[in-house]
Amino acid sequence: MSETRIGDVGRLAWFPSSKVTKWFVVGFWLLVLAAAFSPAGKLQGVLNNEAVAWLPKDAQSTQVVKQIEAFQSKNEFPAVVVYERPAGVTQADLQAVAAQVQRFNALEPVKKDSVGPIPAKDGKALQVIVPVDAGNAGWDSLGATVDDLRAIAKDRPAGLSMQVTGPVGYAADSSAAFSGIDGKLLYSAMAVVIVILLLTYRSPVLWLVPVVSAGTALFVAQAVIYFLAKDDTLTVNAQSSGILTVIVFGAGTDYALLLVARYREELRRHEDRHEAMAFALHRAGPAILASGATVIAGMLCLLVATMNSTKGLGPVAAIGIGVGLLVMLTLLPALLVVCGRWIFWPVRPTYGSVDHTRDGVWARVGRRIARAPRRTWVVTSLLLAVASLGVLQLNAVGLKNADSYYGKPESVVGEQTLAKHFPAGAGSPVMVLANASQAGAVKSTLEGVQGVSTVTDPVTKGGRSLIQATLTDAPDSDAATKTVDRVRAAIAAVPGADAIAGGDTATRADTLRAAADDNVRIIPLILGVVLLILVLLLRAVTAPLVLIGTVVLSYGAAMGLSSLIFRHVLGFAGADSSLPLFVFVFLVALGIDYNIFLMTRVHEESKEIGTRRGALVGLAATGGVITSAGLVLAGTFAVLGTLPVVTFAEIGIAVALGVLLDTLVVRSVLVTALNLDLRGRMWWPSNLARRDRELDAAPLPDEGAAEGASVVAPEGVPQPAR
Repeated sequence: MSETRIGDVGRLAWFPSSKVTKWFVVGFWLLVLAAAFSPAGKLQGVLNNEAVAWLPKDAQSTQVVKQIEAFQSKNEFPAVVVYERPAGVTQADLQAVAAQVQRFNALEPVKKDSVGPIPAKDGKALQVIVPVDAGNAGWDSLGATVDDLRAIAKDRPAGLSMQVTGPVGYAADSSAAFSGIDGKLLYSAMAVVIVILLLTYRSPVLWLVPVVSAGTALFVAQAVIYFLAKDDTLTVNAQSSGILTVIVFGAGTDYALLLVARYREELRRHEDRHEAMAFALHRAGPAILASGATVIAGMLCLLVATMNSTKGLGPVAAIGIGVGLLVMLTLLPALLVVCGRWIFWPVRPTYGSVDHTRDGVWARVGRRIARAPRRTWVVTSLLLAVASLGVLQLNAVGLKNADSYYGKPESVVGEQTLAKHFPAGAGSPVMVLANASQAGAVKSTLEGVQGVSTVTDPVTKGGRSLIQATLTDAPDSDAATKTVDRVRAAIAAVPGADAIAGGDTATRADTLRAAADDNVRIIPLILGVVLLILVLLLRAVTAPLVLIGTVVLSYGAAMGLSSLIFRHVLGFAGADSSLPLFVFVFLVALGIDYNIFLMTRVHEESKEIGTRRGALVGLAATGGVITSAGLVLAGTFAVLGTLPVVTFAEIGIAVALGVLLDTLVVRSVLVTALNLDLRGRMWWPSNLARRDRELDAAPLPDEGAAEGASVVAPEGVPQPAR
């Protein structure tokens, strides 16, 4: 096959596919991988886990973090060490704890003296507040300090219990819960990919090529992000670093599966494997590029987020997908043609052999749908709409600390102990900053606010004063959030005070509101971007609008079913306010890949055999690989469900369920039925819509063939060589 017959896009496809240049491609990536290995390993060292890197940029809580440096480090957090003896604290207990406090103060991260021991009014508990400075390492480093506190407190009188709670205690438990998450996700994804490829192609070696390619993409992406983070061009935190692993490996493997499937198909049509790969890239490449562009565009929409942690995720994920695309469209095809057909052993796709996808399970599914396409899509849509009603059970207004984990970690037990003997807000005060000239008036105002237990005297430095207010309610409660609102309203009314309120409870309130605002702004933006890409790709208006409708329906059904599972099966108390946005981003930006791959194939076939038969050929040809890709992505995200943190478990479960719905129901049944029913109208207003009427004149396979007949082109239409 000559290069000119493939066309302009095909000339690019020849570069990683030809007998000579494939070696240049492999050599290039070996050099890049060697150069990326060291900086990729340094990425963890440039993560910015400071509080400001997570909080909403313009929120009062963020401004307090920035301004409080005159009084304490912006990364200083309180560890609340609570001791309890139900029969009453003894003098020996008090002396032992006082001695431990001196050892607490000697720890390197403790820059100021601890407060306490503070006896409870009922005489049954003691409280020590240890100011811990996390420094530039952020909250993820606090686990080691908590271990030191526990080790010191281990030498205490018998019968005196002890827990570490407060912001530092919760940070330590979160750090322990996420320990090793990158490796767990990576190795779990690898295991899923290997199993699926073994089942799909029954080859003991083929899985190595996609896995090596995905690993290369991950290392190179981490290196690129390291250099950008090192120069402060990009802010990367632990959240975005962890998700990068999932995105690159999951999406990259999806693209590999799609290309390998098309290459396998072309090997049956072309005797020369280099020619087969060029055709595979020529035909599948645009769909893979469009899929990747959709993910990149969707992730970049996160740049308009209010939450800094959400905003930082956008460019990190976009870079990962961009590198993954480049690797999968160059290194992967080069490796495949270097290996040759034997890589598929023992089921090698030989030239002229039969492609069983044309009469496989998805071909049979398509013929059944073709019998009553309108009834099929109407019933399927109604069922998905009913499933969407479950979203009414979703309580996405944030989780209390006690509800954020499976079981009860020490920080949760400590908070409950603290609440029994001290004001519930002890250890997590509201931090109020005001002009020194009005500090007295602000303190008096705070003392009169409902829900405020105690107020400290102002501490003044550089014309500003810090006042701390302890709340009567638990810092993570709705009642405490309402108290913060009353505090802010009250101090804002003090003339000339320029007062702002921050702290743990204020941060929670600002985060909830920022997440709700992001949901409202970003979800429609992503839909608009995806719609535009689909219009440009399919050169039509109807099909993109239909696909967007199915995406929304799929998302609603996934959220509805997940909500029912969360509440009635797993017993979760609620959901994080960011859950709807994260699930939407992952489902739409990643899940739209499957619709794009299906519809570009249907569009390709429709030019030759009409939309009705093109829809059946497209489903038969792509059904197996899209299902495999969906299982890879669902399996990767399902691993998040094994973490003891409810928020990430909910994201993993919802995304995994949504991907399965999208691949097994929405893409295979709903979209195919709509294609069969709307026919050429799917391509309006393009010329294909008018031409489709002539091509659709021939009967569908099940209209004049037996149940087992394969999907074929009508007589007179050129068919590809077998």
